[in-house]
Amino acid sequence: MKILKRRPRLLILLTLAVVAAVTATVALVIQANKMETVSPREERDRAASGAVVPSGQVDCRKVKCIALTFDGNPGEPTDRLMDLLKEYKAPSTFFLEGRRIPKFPDVVRRIAREGHEIGDHTWTHAVLTDVSDAQIRDELRRTAKAISTITGSEPTLMRPPQGRTDDRVSKVSKELGMAQVLWTVTAKDYETDDTALITKRVLAGADRDGIILLHPLHKGTVPAMPSILKALSKQGYTFVTVSQLLAPSKAEPGKIYR
Repeated sequence: MKILKRRPRLLILLTLAVVAAVTATVALVIQANKMETVSPREERDRAASGAVVPSGQVDCRKVKCIALTFDGNPGEPTDRLMDLLKEYKAPSTFFLEGRRIPKFPDVVRRIAREGHEIGDHTWTHAVLTDVSDAQIRDELRRTAKAISTITGSEPTLMRPPQGRTDDRVSKVSKELGMAQVLWTVTAKDYETDDTALITKRVLAGADRDGIILLHPLHKGTVPAMPSILKALSKQGYTFVTVSQLLAPSKAEPGKIYR
């Protein structure tokens, strides 16, 4: 009888624990969504009067630009993806996880050599709002070092995994000289291998100055790229890196761009 009497109490305690955990997670997501973000257009408008973009670079104040961004490690099928980007003259931004960078130095070199931009996506894909300041710093520093060892340049952009950020993440990013880059469109390619659906989601959300998020390692993504690249090209978009999208202004460390 005592055991039976205890069960309702245990169920109540377990329910309260689950509710508390869910509430905490929702609070973090809400906090991240409340963070002040800056659009590419707003950043360009902050540039000094008469500022010009670097010679030979597209001026997104005058041209219909869009930025393709790819998250993940630099393993296969990144080479196949870069073949497509080269075919469509689509410079893009790759946010790389650090832990596998040393295994694919040739791919990382190719990304840089072919005019793509490389950003920091942490060492282990840690959710930065869930870890200490010291771990945030370590996740970003180790990846930046791995990138600079291969390319000779340290990243000035980072993307927090899951887009989760807060004041602490912003503070450490600023300290390390990196701006944060979120997105305006996600294909949610981590949920589906359906290339037609991935393509539809990207095209439905695409707009001038947009930042598109994709993940090459998911099976449906690279097969969807020819249709995405072809359709966006026909719609008059010029493909640029995130830094090119912000030019003639420059990303400010610690700020969040979307």
